[in-house]
Amino acid sequence: MPEGHTVHRLAREHLATFGGARLAVDSPQGRFAAGAGRLDGRTLAGAQAHGKHLFLGFADDADARPDAWLHVHLGLYGKWTFGAGEPPAPRGAVRVRFVSDDAWAELRGPTACEVLTPDDVAHVRARLGADPLRRDADVAGAGERVRRSRAPVGALLMQQEVVAGVGNVYRAEALFRQRLDPWSPGRALTSDGWDALWADLVVLLKDGVRRGRIVTTLPEDRDRRSGTVRRDDAHYVYKRTGLPCRVCGTPVVSEPMVGRTLYRCPSCQAA
Repeated sequence: MPEGHTVHRLAREHLATFGGARLAVDSPQGRFAAGAGRLDGRTLAGAQAHGKHLFLGFADDADARPDAWLHVHLGLYGKWTFGAGEPPAPRGAVRVRFVSDDAWAELRGPTACEVLTPDDVAHVRARLGADPLRRDADVAGAGERVRRSRAPVGALLMQQEVVAGVGNVYRAEALFRQRLDPWSPGRALTSDGWDALWADLVVLLKDGVRRGRIVTTLPEDRDRRSGTVRRDDAHYVYKRTGLPCRVCGTPVVSEPMVGRTLYRCPSCQAA
């Protein structure tokens, strides 16, 4: 499932491609025909992301405040495709298609795709936790929820109502970088420990937006220290089961946690 950096990049790409443009909007597969009809012929006047949720705002013109928002959650299979010029004939199950004078975009396979009012958007966002990529993130509130909980900190980071936008990769890598045991209860985390973890999440997700991929390793911990970071060098523990820890050499382990595979170094992340 795409993590938060991907969705924030998508918000930026929509604004760069369609911001201020009047769009033809349709639903080639037909499942979103009514929603597309509400947006067709209107202008993309805003775009934002909160965690793994994308919100595209439509208005009558570019200077107006959006009064209708397309809410998209990609889930496991959703994907946006962008192109320039005339759009090709739609292939497969295209849920939504945008067409401007010089560009197009198609959405396939989302978990959620709906038109919301501004009040609806506020309601969705109110259910979400602090997003490391948003300036309005309630960092103290998220920290309080984590530090009051008996649940493992590794499970809490995956709860979108606590921290929005963090998925399995960022969860594993941020906890390793902070040398935190994923199985330790949230209430065992100190205030300084939370502040450091949050600051590192901000750094990692911002870097993900910039690169368009998740790279968490420091140059000195990679097999090749210069040049483009290879896939094999990008992570400390994620999907490195049985391989030596980049820091101490202990084999990385994997185990189930809240329905996902957790990766950790049993030595660097000892309780």
